[in-house]
Amino acid sequence: MIRQPIVSVLGHVDHGKTTLLDTIRGSAVAEREAGGITQHIGATEIPMSVIEKLCGGLLKQLAVKITLPGLLFIDTPGHEAFTTLRKRGGALADLAILVVDVNEGFQAQTLEALNVLKTYKTPFLVAANKIDKIKGWQVFKGFPFTHSFSKQDEETKSLVENEVYELVGKLYEEGFQSERFDRVTQFEKQVAVIPVSAKTGEGIPELLMMLIGLAQKFMEKRLEVEIQSPAKGTILEVKEEVGLGVTVDAIIYDGKIKRGDAIAVGGRKEVIVTKVRSLLKPKPLDEIRDPRFKFNPVSEAHAACGIKIAAPNLEDALAGSPIRVVGEDLEKGVAEVKAEIAEIKVETEKAGVVVKADTLGSLEALINMLEKESIPVRKADVGDVSRRDIVEAEAVRGEDRYKAVVLGFNVKVLKDAEERARATATQIFQNNVIYRLIEDYQKWIAEEKEREKREEFDKITKPAKIKILPHYVFRTSKPAIVGIEVLAGTIRTNVKLMNEEGGVIGTVKGLQDRNENIEEARKGRQVAIAIDGATVGRQIKENDILYSELQENEVKLIEKYRKNLSPDEEEAFEEIKKIRGD
Repeated sequence: MIRQPIVSVLGHVDHGKTTLLDTIRGSAVAEREAGGITQHIGATEIPMSVIEKLCGGLLKQLAVKITLPGLLFIDTPGHEAFTTLRKRGGALADLAILVVDVNEGFQAQTLEALNVLKTYKTPFLVAANKIDKIKGWQVFKGFPFTHSFSKQDEETKSLVENEVYELVGKLYEEGFQSERFDRVTQFEKQVAVIPVSAKTGEGIPELLMMLIGLAQKFMEKRLEVEIQSPAKGTILEVKEEVGLGVTVDAIIYDGKIKRGDAIAVGGRKEVIVTKVRSLLKPKPLDEIRDPRFKFNPVSEAHAACGIKIAAPNLEDALAGSPIRVVGEDLEKGVAEVKAEIAEIKVETEKAGVVVKADTLGSLEALINMLEKESIPVRKADVGDVSRRDIVEAEAVRGEDRYKAVVLGFNVKVLKDAEERARATATQIFQNNVIYRLIEDYQKWIAEEKEREKREEFDKITKPAKIKILPHYVFRTSKPAIVGIEVLAGTIRTNVKLMNEEGGVIGTVKGLQDRNENIEEARKGRQVAIAIDGATVGRQIKENDILYSELQENEVKLIEKYRKNLSPDEEEAFEEIKKIRGD
């Protein structure tokens, strides 16, 4: 049997994801005589009869025999729900719609959604939304885009084309070939961009047509299910319901689940084995008299569907984890769930970062993206950042301090973890956008390395060239105190000085400017200098040119950080190297 494709809607905040879902649902509800929609837990099923009605004659353009029963839209838009709804080997969603405000273009969460789609290799369409906001657009409510577009004046058509090709260009930068849907020649290689208005319903017929066409043409094998086999699904949410206790909302993507079935569910610490007490679907809104009783019990459910499961001992169930009907072979079912979770969680002794995320799906997406960036992971798990996570990170510091960090996606930091991190100066990075989290960490590494370079550079003896001023001998020896001018570079205390022949004449013991002790003097300053080991008239005399003496290792370090030298330090450095014979 062929099941409905599961469709997820992703995109940046305020770009119209929810409105698009509402419009698709609303249009379907309006077609009551054709069978309307079926409301699932966490999903909405739109049967083929309704899609045919909404698309009019467009489906005939597909030139394929349609055997799909309809489409199942995940009700919660966004990449968080998308990553939560995962299964072994990839995303639970068969198809995705990436919603982009055609007037605003790509934003932070658009890129995040694209990264997630790339990671899971999920086929997607781009809904170029809010065409009704384009200057001069005349609205033809509910009509296909091609009809509305043909009625616009030339200037408006040109604006639409420009906005669409802005998106095509951006997609190309992100590694995707794309084209406006009616100009796509290879659907396997090109992403279709469909201009729509979620507000007016324009373009929705083509969007549904393209979803059906893609699924029918390229996904038939993936959508085949064994209707009588034990159910496989993924937990979307764990929540407490009045009168039911803790329940799980799950999307079933294969097989059948019945009341009384034994199920294995991924838990925080171990696999939970329990028995289905009841299966529930939402009541139609017009039937809800009391908000406490908003579900209808059903005896069984089969793929693809969204279902609420009430059963004992679900308190520790984990969003994003697998759910299996185990039947008689309990051990096999438990082993399957355990293996799937073990594939995602990481527990090693290697030098790597510690990763925490809110669901198994987001953990998996984060680990995949870290892998792409060649960032090793020491430990990865679901849940808030704990003291143990900080201790794990600390264990890496001796080997590689840049890896001694914790990355937290959509999680809190527990108080004792915060205290331990503060006491041990362990970095915790938190963000609710995966690629931003990784960017923050990489930026910190770059800044730390730059700071270390600066510190190393600041510690080394700098190239300096000074001249002993005439008539400014304050003391001839032990130490000799004379007036000098800094001709190039920076002179500091505790630096050895050499003459133009390379002979060491003494060490700078102190610097003074107007009777104030100073640590250093830069080019152009005239200051008093105390030189230990030198005697005026013997090793040094008025008008002598002296240089800071540089050791072999210091010359190498200065070469390494040469770009940090000022032009006059560069000049002094070249003269010192010549004296040294380098």
